[in-house]
Amino acid sequence: MNTCKEISQELKSLADAQKAQDLSRFFKTGKGQYGEGDKFLGIVVPKQREVARKYKNLKLDDIQIILESQYHEFRLTALLILVEKFQKGTTEERKEIFRFYMKNLRYINNWDLVDVITPKIVGAYLLDKPLQRKILYTLAKSQDLWERRIAIIATQAFIRSGDFVDTLKISKILLGDKHDLIHKATGWMLREVGKKDLKAEEEFLDEHHRKMPRTMLRYSIEKFKDDKKRKYMGK
Repeated sequence: MNTCKEISQELKSLADAQKAQDLSRFFKTGKGQYGEGDKFLGIVVPKQREVARKYKNLKLDDIQIILESQYHEFRLTALLILVEKFQKGTTEERKEIFRFYMKNLRYINNWDLVDVITPKIVGAYLLDKPLQRKILYTLAKSQDLWERRIAIIATQAFIRSGDFVDTLKISKILLGDKHDLIHKATGWMLREVGKKDLKAEEEFLDEHHRKMPRTMLRYSIEKFKDDKKRKYMGK
């Protein structure tokens, strides 16, 4: 039996029909919803992490096969294996994994796939490569919802290192975005900036809060005291 079949059988053995229904509702897979058509097996993430660790030496060609699955959990497991490989990889291997990720954006098509993986691959790879970060600005202007979310979520890795420049610039690009999943992600990253440098977040809010979508603003000021929340919310 080849390794891809082993992984497939192992994941399917962990399936839970009731959990699959619950996840389908949670990730909005209905017609016209952001996760339309996605299929779930009902496997909890800790179990997927166990499988990923077990197969952390899987070759990229095999990861590609798993990543192209119709099942959400297969795609997440493939991406978790990718993170395992990236974190233990050489400089050249990390470059190859980053390129692999960027070639396969169409399979990174729900918010958990973006949020769990992107900072650990895209953000980590670009952390010491500021001149290569222009790709994030291209993604921020994409017509694709998930590419725009990748653009802002990738900057979480920069924020953790005390670098807020790209987060704030990309947040400005996304001020006019129409999708609440971008509002939430951007507000979240602004809040993360505030944890490191409250002044930097407040300067951004002082300039832009009147133009910010309300959800984005609410997420960004979630940890503020009530009087400061009222100031920015205009109440």
